[in-house]
Amino acid sequence: MDCDFADGAADPKADPAPMIYPSLTAFLKAEKGAIGKGPIALILLEDDVEVDSTLRHHLESGFRRVIAFGLANIDVAPDVAPLITRVYTDVLDDGALENIVNGVIEIAEGQWLFYCYNSEYLFFPFCETRTVGEMIGFSMEERRHTILNFIIDIYAGDLHAHPTAVSMDDAYLDRSGYYALARQDAWNNDIDRQFNFFGGLRWRFEEHVPVPRRRIDRTSLFLAKNGLRIRADHTANDPEYNTYACPWHNSLTASVVSFRTAKALARNPGSAPHIKTFRWHNSAPFEWHSQQLLALGLMEPGQWF
Repeated sequence: MDCDFADGAADPKADPAPMIYPSLTAFLKAEKGAIGKGPIALILLEDDVEVDSTLRHHLESGFRRVIAFGLANIDVAPDVAPLITRVYTDVLDDGALENIVNGVIEIAEGQWLFYCYNSEYLFFPFCETRTVGEMIGFSMEERRHTILNFIIDIYAGDLHAHPTAVSMDDAYLDRSGYYALARQDAWNNDIDRQFNFFGGLRWRFEEHVPVPRRRIDRTSLFLAKNGLRIRADHTANDPEYNTYACPWHNSLTASVVSFRTAKALARNPGSAPHIKTFRWHNSAPFEWHSQQLLALGLMEPGQWF
């Protein structure tokens, strides 16, 4: 397996010119056999909200390569553009998530992949002093080929000042209200080490959220392998990839803090008139630090100390 996990963030001198592909098909054809070493971050750009902060965050987290998928009219800051790969495609098309992620899986066998959307930020235990590659190296030592992610909703504290519900400087999260239910098969039997996780804005405003989108667990950091597929509900076709822990002890998990649900609730005409604020008695300012997420039990260090 050609993957040196412990390397730091992408080298800004490695490729001074932006790399741009006109379509997903062109990207997959050109990169087949040449996509390079992981870990690789796939960022799906749905709109122009916090695009640069999302890309910078994942470059600084230690991903060897950051690939942004989105329309050509979504701007990227001049200092960021040379450090990433752009693929022009509409991520809002039906099946776009599966087409993008599964297409990359097919050309990146043996490499670790991560995907998220703009205005989402990966946090993992001790991420202020350790890289995503170091975390992956530890997981591989535990024979884990996936790291379960929990999507933690964050939202602007003052919707009058920030009507889009997005503010990096005034971000809040729910400090309680999270729960899990055993995931069951077609015969109503509990599936080993799989749960459906709920909480955050999707739970508090569930009347405005379709049932299939209420879960907050996502299989989005994993080792690409032959035959693996990610489905529209963010689960994999390999049951072990959907587990939260290995059979013998608790495993490391990570969080993706996300403005995405808040953006949608503040934007959609069916929900926006009914929401004056996202804050409630269990809101707390988000500190943009992994220790806060660990203290709230929103991710698990497992045996990684």
